[in-house]
Amino acid sequence: MIASQRPRILLLIPHLGGGGAERVTALLARGLSPEKYEVHLGVVTQAQSGGEPLPLPVQLHRLGASRVRAGAIPLLRLVRRLRPELILSGMYHLNFLVVMLRPLFPRGTCVLIRQNATISSSLAMDGLPGYTRLLYRLLYRRADRVICQTRAMADDLARELGLAENRLAVLPNPVDVEEIRAFVEGNPARQREAGPQLVAVGRLSREKGFDLLLRALALLRAEFPGVSLLIAGAGAEEAALKAECRALGIADAVRFAGYEERPVECYSGATLFVLPSRHEGLPNALLEAAVAGLPIVALPASEGLVELLHGQAGVWLAPEISSEALAVTLAAALRALQPGERFVHEFVEQFRIERAIAAYETQFDQSLAGKP
Repeated sequence: MIASQRPRILLLIPHLGGGGAERVTALLARGLSPEKYEVHLGVVTQAQSGGEPLPLPVQLHRLGASRVRAGAIPLLRLVRRLRPELILSGMYHLNFLVVMLRPLFPRGTCVLIRQNATISSSLAMDGLPGYTRLLYRLLYRRADRVICQTRAMADDLARELGLAENRLAVLPNPVDVEEIRAFVEGNPARQREAGPQLVAVGRLSREKGFDLLLRALALLRAEFPGVSLLIAGAGAEEAALKAECRALGIADAVRFAGYEERPVECYSGATLFVLPSRHEGLPNALLEAAVAGLPIVALPASEGLVELLHGQAGVWLAPEISSEALAVTLAAALRALQPGERFVHEFVEQFRIERAIAAYETQFDQSLAGKP
């Protein structure tokens, strides 16, 4: 197949080196077949180099906008110049921009958007403008497909937005299982501190629930006075979370590591991985921690997450979303675990990068052919 016959695919993200949604898109860019597709990656708010390394066939376009909503004109210019057959956008605020601009795209451009959070929980969060639901309902209908990570997320989206079943697709997040396991094998678990060491990864924002984790840690210290916590991530809540540490008297037990491009590097000395989110779709940080074999403690952040983790060996699910429930569940896990104990979490096999890429390629081919 010559280059001119390959469908041109444009993947869009705000920036490289961000959270799970950006990492998923970068993994797709690395994994999509260069024999089948001409792959382009559009980075809306990043003008400088950084983030995931990309293979040479992937053409990178840095739009250099100050923020996503300021990227409309550069994005429109890029789309009109490239004339891609298919566009995939990967975060809700960028999704809004893409589907708003869709009437100005070249005729026949197929638009897919990936939803990375449960709609009902997102809309219930404090701080979102009241018109957000209306934007979702009006704009998401313009996409050819909305990609969700779990069946529960798709069902929730259909209920909340009234989208038809044939406009939704459930595809697994890609996880580079072999790369993570190779790193873990070369860096065996080692305890850096005397007490149990917890690790949590994610953007420092309210929905990620790090404030709940800090309060749970303060409660946990009554039974485990030597417990420590490493938080890998960056975000707007960092200053507030550090102030909360000081107020709770646990500043000496918490380390903020900032953004980690490879979170797996934080796992070798950890006793367990904590997911304290108030709501989630299906975070790659949790899947990568599971590949690394870490025991997992999680809040029931979504129906799909509970379905995936319920009854799994080496997983402790809190009964409700609260700091008290998280503290009780953490204590139960720490009492049960042996030092350095690891688990083979078989549920991650379905997220192997090769399987996920194949599923995305099938969806791309069906969308390009106009099939449901």
